[in-house]
Amino acid sequence: MKSLEDNLAALAERGMLRSLREVESAQGPRVRIAGQDYLLLCSNNYLGLANHPNLIEASCQATRDFGTGSGASRLISGSMSLHHRLEERLAEFKGTEAALVYNTGYAANNGIIQGLLGPEDTIFSDSLNHASIIDGCRLSGARILVYPHNDMLALEAMLERESSGRKGRWLIVTDGVFSMDGDLAPVDRLVALKERYHAWLMIDDAHGGGVLGKHGRGTAEHFGCLGQIDLQMGTFGKGFGSFGAYLAASRAVIDTLINRSRSFIFSTSLPPGVLAANLAAIDLIDSQEGAERRARLEANRQVFAGLLSDAGLNLCGSVTQIIPTLIGAPEPTMQAATKLFQQGVFLSGIRPPTVPEGTCRLRATLMADHSQAELRRAAEMLITCVKDVKGDG
Repeated sequence: MKSLEDNLAALAERGMLRSLREVESAQGPRVRIAGQDYLLLCSNNYLGLANHPNLIEASCQATRDFGTGSGASRLISGSMSLHHRLEERLAEFKGTEAALVYNTGYAANNGIIQGLLGPEDTIFSDSLNHASIIDGCRLSGARILVYPHNDMLALEAMLERESSGRKGRWLIVTDGVFSMDGDLAPVDRLVALKERYHAWLMIDDAHGGGVLGKHGRGTAEHFGCLGQIDLQMGTFGKGFGSFGAYLAASRAVIDTLINRSRSFIFSTSLPPGVLAANLAAIDLIDSQEGAERRARLEANRQVFAGLLSDAGLNLCGSVTQIIPTLIGAPEPTMQAATKLFQQGVFLSGIRPPTVPEGTCRLRATLMADHSQAELRRAAEMLITCVKDVKGDG
């Protein structure tokens, strides 16, 4: 048996060894690392709310009023008034009967799917769904059928084929915005299929919440079908600039999860400061300032993606603030990321198992607070680095 050290050395030889960089400042458009200033192009702080004074003040005040911790799980003594206020505000924001707060997006996807489905049920899952969805499907014990990415004809054929021997509940589950490609699930077409075949539809809108839709309500609002999604999952750690996750759904679904969702039942609940920041974030996203921040983010996306596309780079079908540049192999991908870092641009190289073999990429994520001038400079550097490592220069 190889030692852990041998395994790590093997990863390094293949360009697959990961390590951590220490960020010494707040998650703004620029960050400090090892005393140096870098343009940050790999944060999910899309609207720039992680440093917003409204969220900071709300968090500080709640901490002064309620303390630093919740003390227990929700089913013991950890269900504080701020949890209930946040869930009521979420249900109002998403247009559902109820909502339930989870500690992380990973815990939410695990707990929602495990809590609602079992061995008698069937799940239809997009091939590029997030790892947390995949793990939640496995934990449920349900039968899992994977359909090709965003292929509605293949999904419909699968649903039709399974209809004759149907038993139990059916769930269609997909990301709203796919985190590595930056493309969108065709939510309107998924709604049509789930209604035709009497299935639940679950959308993981971690990367769409706050960003997409006229009022920032996410991918479903973008497609005009917000009220037709059975299970609206989202997170607070990206567009909302804070931390935590949630499900917005019917009262019966939420009550079922309170009684069956293991990641909810067996976790100490989120602390007061985080809950208050989440409430402030929803209010801000639901305001005119939120609309202005979404508009700035979209303008930045058009500039940055337009320059890369005009240079002939493959952006993997991105139409959102997540803008990947496909390279292929891990070594040139990480070489390009290193070159950019040396030039003051902090941007991630993405490798398997996060993406399939042969699809390594540089993944840029934009913020509303980036200036278009710095994005233009970064795009020029990225284009040059990609051409260098691919031998196209």
